[in-house]
Amino acid sequence: MVEAGGGTRCGFVALIGAPNVGKSTLVNALVGSKVTIVSKKVQTTRALIRGIVIEDRSQLILVDTPGIFAPKRRLDRAMVTTAWSGAHDADLVCLLLDARKGIDEEAEAVFDRLAQVKQPKFLVINKIDTVARDTLLALAQRANERLAFQATFMIAAISGDGVADLRSALAQAVPEGPFLYPEDQMSDAPMRHLAAEITREKIYRKLHQELPYQSTVETEAYTERKDGSVRIEQTIYVERESQRKIVLGKAGATIKAIGADARAELAEIVGHPVHLFLFVKVRENWGDDPDRYREMGLEFPKE
Repeated sequence: MVEAGGGTRCGFVALIGAPNVGKSTLVNALVGSKVTIVSKKVQTTRALIRGIVIEDRSQLILVDTPGIFAPKRRLDRAMVTTAWSGAHDADLVCLLLDARKGIDEEAEAVFDRLAQVKQPKFLVINKIDTVARDTLLALAQRANERLAFQATFMIAAISGDGVADLRSALAQAVPEGPFLYPEDQMSDAPMRHLAAEITREKIYRKLHQELPYQSTVETEAYTERKDGSVRIEQTIYVERESQRKIVLGKAGATIKAIGADARAELAEIVGHPVHLFLFVKVRENWGDDPDRYREMGLEFPKE
């Protein structure tokens, strides 16, 4: 605990792990508000979206990295590169493991590369409510035999169980220094980006397996109006005309439902009415366009 009247602490905390271990859910639980996209589909986090937490006299800047997996496409490679750069640049690293999956093939690959990261590491075993205690203890022992962790935490991010203890430990572990962000700022992701992330989440939830990952959402306009409401114009880009028809749905029913869900969540976040206008366009091979990567906060892989 930082002594009252003592100095402040501030640091970047990278959350590393295989896809679907619960990194985004944990960020939201630590912050206490939705700042990252959460979906059951793998690879929904594309850029380093930071959640910001004030705990006592410490400020934690959470780097929610893309899940680390075997990259196949150019976009995949960009996301994996971003994830590891987030680990190397942070002050602390939290390795998340799924209690149900344990140290599977994906987790093994993360362990191998994490050994090269010099920053202090914390082990966070998530989804503890899904397995027996003996299984948890065995997993924790095996993981600590693989790497030297500062501490081990067992949590259920979706319910918040164990999250307060983790937050407190991270607050004490970050280095001394001034706060980097205003105390009332939860995320440094601009509202335009957050709005695009929320719409993208609604697309995934609505379409499930029908639409592949070659889709993106861009916020073309974000205007705060005199009456307090917000007007948002977004374009959903897909790679083929057949995908555009899927997003639109019969008589536009699908895009209307996506818009209604996104509008409701955005209005709750900004605290004002939201006027959301969605457009769907075909942009062939957008996954090979360097400009799209820059807009998502990713470095464009040259190969």
